[in-house]
Amino acid sequence: MEGATFVRNQRGIRVNRICASCANKDYQDDTRICLLTKQEVEAHHVCSEWQMSEGLMNAGRSGGVVKNVFTKEIILK
Repeated sequence: MEGATFVRNQRGIRVNRICASCANKDYQDDTRICLLTKQEVEAHHVCSEWQMSEGLMNAGRSGGVVKNVFTKEIILK
């Protein structure tokens, strides 16, 4: 993705900083809605109010593993 911004959660998992990973998103039918602006937004949209979703903040916390998306090699236990 061109010009993508990434952040890391407390466990070092890289998270793409876009609307799809924001805590302020919701869905109505198949449409992504911003809970702050109440407007329809695209998946890759990002605004100054972006906050990491709770699920992504907790990624890497439990006993699961993180695998490389292409090789399926375990990269974080």
